[in-house]
Amino acid sequence: MIHGSVVGLQARMSLIILPPEHSSVEIECVIDTGFEGFLTLPPSVIVDLGLPYLISINANLANNSSVETDVYLATVVWNSVERNVAVLAMGRRPLIGTALLEDYHLSIDFCEAGTVLVDEIL
Repeated sequence: MIHGSVVGLQARMSLIILPPEHSSVEIECVIDTGFEGFLTLPPSVIVDLGLPYLISINANLANNSSVETDVYLATVVWNSVERNVAVLAMGRRPLIGTALLEDYHLSIDFCEAGTVLVDEIL
């Protein structure tokens, strides 16, 4: 089970990233159920972590506009298991998307300091 909390009506949880040739880094992320990818990180964070580049894609945003963005590879620790995930270089705050939540149950108590729980669907 993965734990987080609500801050300013945002469901947040920490994610451990295992960058190449660096020690692990813990990054606080906002859970975005409107984002169908795995993870977004600000471009400056991706540079700092030294994540390997994969490809450039056109990402469709919530307002139905499209923006070209670079995609990188990151190894994250998710529910105590290392997973390789695609990371979009965009935005100013890290986001966890629904691809990372697939096959998991998400529970959020939407009040300040409310509980966020992510658990495997059995």
